[in-house]
Amino acid sequence: MKIRKAVFPVAGLGTRVLPATKAMPKEMLTIVDKPLIQYVYDEAKEAGIEHFIFVTGRNKNVIEDHFDRMFELDTTLAARGKKAEQEILAQNQPEAGAVSFTRQQAPLGLGHAVWCARDIVGNEPFAVVLPDELVLNTPGCLKQMIETASSLGEKSNLIAVEAVPDHLTHQYGICGVGKRTGKMFEVDGMVEKPAKGTAPSNLSITGRYILQPEIFKILETQERGAGGEIQLTDAMIGLAKSQKFYGVEFEGERHDCGSKPGFLRANIAYGLQRPELRDGLIAEMKKYLGQ
Repeated sequence: MKIRKAVFPVAGLGTRVLPATKAMPKEMLTIVDKPLIQYVYDEAKEAGIEHFIFVTGRNKNVIEDHFDRMFELDTTLAARGKKAEQEILAQNQPEAGAVSFTRQQAPLGLGHAVWCARDIVGNEPFAVVLPDELVLNTPGCLKQMIETASSLGEKSNLIAVEAVPDHLTHQYGICGVGKRTGKMFEVDGMVEKPAKGTAPSNLSITGRYILQPEIFKILETQERGAGGEIQLTDAMIGLAKSQKFYGVEFEGERHDCGSKPGFLRANIAYGLQRPELRDGLIAEMKKYLGQ
């Protein structure tokens, strides 16, 4: 399978981190010195993605601006001789025509957001990347998945999974485990937020997917599920009746940046990975903790 396109659902309201997201998209909240959306864009680019599709909503125009050129800023940096800053901006600049934006007019769920990208994706397999979930690892999570997908059949689907505590399985989409080969296994059933004590495993479906285009036909008529939203997991359950689904346990540390504790944890983790920041950050943490 050749995966050329990735869909980024960025229309969510970010209610878990209010009031920060009242006027600013949660995808533009910064981890150290880069917005969340830049991290997942970089992850997709590293994985070989050629076309980046953003499903936006109201008050999300700043995301589009972030991936555009800022002539005033470029001119000012050039006039001041700030070449290092210019190079950073150039590295983050997508190629012309490589980025598309489409609107999700109402917050009807992840499944509906993915469906909104149907005409841009077309009839080919594609990736879905949730911007508020970061995976700290090299290579990135999506690259690991695409490398795994290269060994699968033509009409196969792949989801990234992570083990969660048994007593928390009711908070996640959970998959059953079939035949296993290393870190990859055949998915033997999926359930969205199972009742306590009924989960088929402790492996939760995380924010990375590789899906076949037939998912769009199912999403077109998908009824609302958990939370009154059109759930992507429900559509995948339907697609699993005719196509294979596989799960892969990725390498790396996942950070749920859509929650306040997860956002703070991610800033510390990513800051500690930066050689120029690590010592100073550790010193400040020790000072704060009175050590």
